[in-house]
Amino acid sequence: MSLDLEVQSLREVPMFSGVEPARLKLIAFASDRVAFAAGETVFKQGGQSDGAYIILAGSADVTVSAGDTEIVVASVGRNALIGEMGILTGSPRSASVLATTDLSALRIRKDVFFDLAREFPGVAVAIMRDLAKRLERTNALLAETRTSSD
Repeated sequence: MSLDLEVQSLREVPMFSGVEPARLKLIAFASDRVAFAAGETVFKQGGQSDGAYIILAGSADVTVSAGDTEIVVASVGRNALIGEMGILTGSPRSASVLATTDLSALRIRKDVFFDLAREFPGVAVAIMRDLAKRLERTNALLAETRTSSD
């Protein structure tokens, strides 16, 4: 994928809507282009959190290990941001991500991610909103799981 196409893809990510094209170009340039085949692990729960990913094409499942069971907590696709929680908390990854189709993404290093959040408060707010929505979904899933097991 060319740099211009990556910039165009970043423009389509809602949280980057207020970022000027020149800065998006720098983000794309500073990011790693990565690809995963269907069934391949993007990252594992408990692993080091050294970057976040923006899915450019394809889809993946976000799973959490509960003993011997893997629970799918979300399915994500194009324009999704994944892996940022560990960067923000400084903790190991709280979930695994498995590509369900061939997947291409931009991997944004931790330092670039923080620079972006500092320079563009609107991006930081969008990330917080996204995390809050995910927490709501996870809480609902936990409540549903608890209710069905009682």
